[in-house]
Amino acid sequence: MRVKFHLPGLRYNYPLNMTLLSMLKTYPEFFRPGLEIASFFGEFPTSKWNGGRFSNGDQCDAGFIQNVIRSINEQGVPIRYTYTNPLLNRSDLDDPYCNFCMKAADNGMNEVLVVSPVLEEYIRKTYPSYKINSSTCKEIRDIDGLNEELEKDYALVVLDYNLNNQFELLEKIVHKERCEILVNACCVPNCSRRGDHYKQIAKQQNVVLTNRKMPPDKQIPVPGWYCEHGDKNTFYSIQDYCTFVSPDDIWEKYAPMGFENFKIEGRTANIFGLIDKYAHYLMTAERRDEGRLLLTLNLEKSKVITVNRPRKGTWP
Repeated sequence: MRVKFHLPGLRYNYPLNMTLLSMLKTYPEFFRPGLEIASFFGEFPTSKWNGGRFSNGDQCDAGFIQNVIRSINEQGVPIRYTYTNPLLNRSDLDDPYCNFCMKAADNGMNEVLVVSPVLEEYIRKTYPSYKINSSTCKEIRDIDGLNEELEKDYALVVLDYNLNNQFELLEKIVHKERCEILVNACCVPNCSRRGDHYKQIAKQQNVVLTNRKMPPDKQIPVPGWYCEHGDKNTFYSIQDYCTFVSPDDIWEKYAPMGFENFKIEGRTANIFGLIDKYAHYLMTAERRDEGRLLLTLNLEKSKVITVNRPRKGTWP
């Protein structure tokens, strides 16, 4: 039985993810059976085509981008760009930064997650070696519509999180092996603002990129976003949601049904929270605490996590 996880982050979580990969190979006894790391997803911020998470103004240099792609691919793991900006138009397709990122990973191994038909058409024509995946941002909740999506030329289709744990509906999916389940969605079930939030992230991102070209006195404020649920959704509070998928359910229900692909969200999550999520989903219950500690200590040893010591003093 294969259980493939898609993990967040190409920029901020890159050191954590590489440490996790090393630990998986060195200490496989800490991890659940049949586990595979199937991709690392995200963007190299700030990308105009990016969607789903907002990175405020950071941007990577060419050497970093090339090194990350090479290092991940050398471990046999694809990168997956989350190019799910829902507000793109044709004038955005010639963006030099996004096209550089695409060219840097254009080796037949990597993937792109899309929602915009305009961008999808462009990528299929310009970068045909990429596997194309259909995003959960499309919010397809009808099973007939989902099966139609699965008949299209997509490597994977990420399900709307509201379908999670609705097993009578999930049984009606034809190509379960090409579905991806978002296991830890932080949105409240049936959130009516989810689509608007994606659009607001695209607007925020566009303002940041526009401001980069402007003098300080000409820059415009980045529009805010407030969600009445957002500050209440810790990893532990969302476990009460009907959309939460537990690791036991993955191995005992979803995988036996034929689902193979599972996604942990957290591209902009706090590193300690993400360590907790990785331990929760990827490690066995018996070795989880020890594995979490080992992962954290390895991150400290490699100076990804820095523990400050008290300053030396004098007496008297």
